[in-house]
Order: sequence, then C-alpha cells, then structure tokens
Amino acid sequence: MQNATITVILGENAQPEQLEPLSRAAQEHNTHLIVMLLCEVPPIAVYSIGIGEFSTYSLPEGWQADVDDANTAVEAQRGKISQYLADQGASAEVRAVCGEATGLRNAVASAGLVCDTIIIGDDLRSDERLFNDVLHAALFESSAAVMLNAANNPKALSPQSVFVAWKPGVPATRAIRAALPVLRRAQDVTVGLFDPILSASQDGENPGSGLAAWLNHQGCSVAVQQYPSGGQEIGTAITKRAQETGAGLIVMGAYDHSRLRETVFGGTTRTLLEQRDWPVLLCH
Repeated sequence: MQNATITVILGENAQPEQLEPLSRAAQEHNTHLIVMLLCEVPPIAVYSIGIGEFSTYSLPEGWQADVDDANTAVEAQRGKISQYLADQGASAEVRAVCGEATGLRNAVASAGLVCDTIIIGDDLRSDERLFNDVLHAALFESSAAVMLNAANNPKALSPQSVFVAWKPGVPATRAIRAALPVLRRAQDVTVGLFDPILSASQDGENPGSGLAAWLNHQGCSVAVQQYPSGGQEIGTAITKRAQETGAGLIVMGAYDHSRLRETVFGGTTRTLLEQRDWPVLLCH
C-alpha cells in the first residue's frame, strides 16, 4: 500500500517487536503508521448516599488508583514502542488510549476516518468482547478498510496473488475499492464466485464479467472463477480456494447479512473473522 496511512490497533501489553514486520513493510512502501494501544479500565462506579438534593456521591475505594496505574503502564509501553519505531526509521506515531469500552470504540472509529486501513492486532483476540467492539467500530463507524491477521504478515500489504470473494453488493464493492492499490500491484487477482445464479435478476448471465472488465481497466491481471460450494459453508470454501490459488490476501465484503443473523446463525463473515490462517481485508 504505497503512501498509505495505516492505523494499527494493539492491546496494552503489546511489545515493540510485534511491529517489526509492519515497520519494514512501511519503510518499503512509504507508509505512515499510527499505532493505538488500547487499555480498558472499569467504568466509573458512583455510589449514591442520601436522598434527593441532599444526596452525595463517592467513588469506590481504590478505583482511581487502579485507573492511574493503568494509565502509567500503557504510557510506559507507548514510550517503548515509540522509541523502537524511531530506531527502525519508520514514519510512525504511537497513541495510548485508556478508558471505558465506549471510549475505546469511539477512539477506533475516529481514527478510521483519517486513515486508509485499520489493522487489528492478533493480541486483541484474547479478549473476545474487546476484539468484537473494536472490529465493529472499525467496520460500521469508520470509513477505513479493516485487515485481520496482517500485523505479523507484512506480505499482506503487497501480496503477489489476491483472492477476491465476489458477491454483487455494496460491501464487496467497497472492499474492492479499498483494495485497488494492492490489486494493481499484484501479479494475479482471482475473482471467485460461489454458486452464482445465472439470471438477469441475480448475478447476470455472465457473473463477474463486469467486475473483471472494471479491474482490467484499472490495470489488474484478473481471472474469474465460478465455484460450486457442494454444500460446504461458503467461508470455508473461500479459504480453501484462496489456498489453491496461492493467495496472500482475501478481499471481501463484510456483513452482507445483519450482524444479529451472523451472530446467531453464523455465516461467511463470521467464518472469515474467526479464522487466523489468512490475511483478510474487509469493508461493510
């Protein structure tokens, strides 16, 4: 991603060495890194004493001390990572964000308004709720593309081969637009359609041909492939076909169905979010 600005979201215990692959890739492609260290603190628990206008409020004992300790710790990590990236010669800035869950979501959403891509670090997966909060803020409340499984895989930023999981719709189109710099530089791009419906009211009589023509005009080397799922879950089929084509990145739209439906019944997006083997670029 040449001349891009990438926001990297990491947990409070992230170590400088985790950023070594991204630091090298950033220098090669003149990319600016914004590293955000997230530290969640307990919500303010205010106790009310008394009744009406004569009531008073007090914080629980030890709460402020815990918050101060958390701020001190994450600020120390910020300093270490800042120094590490400066020593590496990378164009970067490091921010420490300490607050309640809502504040962290808002910080991620705001960062996504002024960058090209948000990379969510694998270390955040250890806290499923925080990971989901950050992911949904990036997908639904920002304008940036979201990448998973890419923090330790610098080739994900400039893969030689890309697999595009195409389903006509706004999410997939946004993902492809966001990935255009990568697609132009890739040696080959495979556009995969699964169980296409060959009718004018659905995928068209020649599914994927319009997308291929657009990408070819953009300078991409494109091949369209139609795959039968054979009853296999589509998300699993996508990763298998990506492996067959030797793709270093999967590009797809996220949450073509509602979040509630995906959460309850599962779906393609959920499968791609949970897998950790393939870098994936998503947009909603």
